[in-house]
Amino acid sequence: MPDLHLKIGSVDFENPIFVASGTYGYGTEVSELADITGLGAIVTKSITRYPREGNPPPRIVETSSGMLNSIGLANIGVDTYIEKMIPLYEELKTPIIMNIAGSTEDEYCEILELIESISSNIVGYEINISCPNVKAGGMEFGVDCDLTEQLTSRLRKLTDRLLIMKLSPNVTDIAAIGVAAEKGGADALSAINTLVGMSINTTNRKSNIYYGFGGLSGPAIKPVGLACVHKVYQAVGIPLIGMGGIISAVDVLEYVLAGAVAVEVGTANYRDPNVGNSIILELETLLNKNDLGSIQELVGKVELGS
Repeated sequence: MPDLHLKIGSVDFENPIFVASGTYGYGTEVSELADITGLGAIVTKSITRYPREGNPPPRIVETSSGMLNSIGLANIGVDTYIEKMIPLYEELKTPIIMNIAGSTEDEYCEILELIESISSNIVGYEINISCPNVKAGGMEFGVDCDLTEQLTSRLRKLTDRLLIMKLSPNVTDIAAIGVAAEKGGADALSAINTLVGMSINTTNRKSNIYYGFGGLSGPAIKPVGLACVHKVYQAVGIPLIGMGGIISAVDVLEYVLAGAVAVEVGTANYRDPNVGNSIILELETLLNKNDLGSIQELVGKVELGS
């Protein structure tokens, strides 16, 4: 059998197939619909300091080869998360990566400090500095190199756990943002978050999303995700987790060849919550067929030019 194991920072993962933030809830809700024990990791939906109701509906709409969402970081807040979710993780064997979102540096830091002050088996944090569907929040950090480095540095001083900064494609130079996060002390980077998109109903001439714009995800954005991952891979020396439009093992291999050591499956989970496990089996078959002993042999091995 091919070896799917990998290590990011000090954390070992059984395989490179993670589920993306927002698509598996807090990590416990999908256990009756899918076998979560086989996944490499579960990334939780974004947690903020206080509960958020999110944006008004309509806030999800299907698009060509994807979907737009403008959920607006709806969540239970960190206090309730600590009270109700953290204890449930003790029963899970799948590694949990907590996604954190905030409107200010202090909010990010306060959330992380609260989690660090208690006992939990969370293996790390993915920091959402790239959400395009809230009116105020982390997006301002994700488009500014200095702010990204400063926030990463502050968070780094608060934890020894895995620290992953989630990058936005909605920037002029995503590689520069990645370098800034690396300078700040990030263990890894995840890319990409959703692209800014819009959908319009031509009958009533209204936007299909309440606030007009939302985050575009799904197969339509895979070429953008691949390009961003490869640009960042060429600029940094820390591991990358790729995402954007992954529905098959071939998609996974494309991201690995572009420079990712792992991937996060997102939108595809809404169609089939068990798709991650299907991809793992498909990936093993594909590696065997090509006589590859380890998927890590392929990281960054794309050949450019003729």
